[in-house]
Amino acid sequence: MSRAETSANEPLIIRIQGILKADPKGFEVPVTSDKTIIGVGSDSGINGGGFGIKKQRNVIIRNLRVSGTYNPKDYPGKGDDFDGIQIDNSTNIWIDYVHFSQMADGLIDLRADTDYVTVSRSIISQHNKAFGIGWTQNVISKVTINDCFFNSTNVRGPSADNLKMGHLYNNYYRNITGYGIYSRGASSLLVENTYFEDAHDPIVAGPNGTIKSNWLKFKNCTGETHLNVKPESVFKATDYYAYSLRDPYDIPIDIPYFGGPQTTIGI
Repeated sequence: MSRAETSANEPLIIRIQGILKADPKGFEVPVTSDKTIIGVGSDSGINGGGFGIKKQRNVIIRNLRVSGTYNPKDYPGKGDDFDGIQIDNSTNIWIDYVHFSQMADGLIDLRADTDYVTVSRSIISQHNKAFGIGWTQNVISKVTINDCFFNSTNVRGPSADNLKMGHLYNNYYRNITGYGIYSRGASSLLVENTYFEDAHDPIVAGPNGTIKSNWLKFKNCTGETHLNVKPESVFKATDYYAYSLRDPYDIPIDIPYFGGPQTTIGI
């Protein structure tokens, strides 16, 4: 993978085999429209850097490991803006089978009216600020998060600010120390068939946020749990697409196993 390829004008499918080392540390590889970046097998990706998508559309990031900018002297992540993937004002983005961990700032940041995003079958782990959505006063963004494993994170699972429609289903949260799902600003969240284990403040809403929930399971959780906050105002996902819900009792077994990079993808 080269910068010339990821920022080319034409559509490309780019395969990464093995772990690439970012230089300089924290470099976010610029990705332009109509690109698929896919890892070969279960041990490919980028260490010490991430991806940056700015004002682009139709991008797929798939089957990769992204990690390696964490500074143990800066746990709050205030010193460096080194994200796993940072997306600004872009549309039609799919992040699938990616393992994000131990970065300096956020693992996933969807910013500035980024719209039509799906994050699926990914592992989001060992981090303070896991997944942020917002950085805008507009309420236009639509995001789906499904079949993901949030493991040993502190906050932002996600922190969704001014999200018009956020659909979260079949996700597993384990060892969440600060808070899990946060509907903030004017966000509207539909949260379905999700398992929380050893999570503090598993799902909460701010003063203007809304939540509608369906079959959530909790094991050894503490703090606040806001299951339904103005649920009548939350959208109905089946008006927009079809999807399949897992039995929550299967989620702790299946989601970690089937999430993240897979040996058979990209071959």
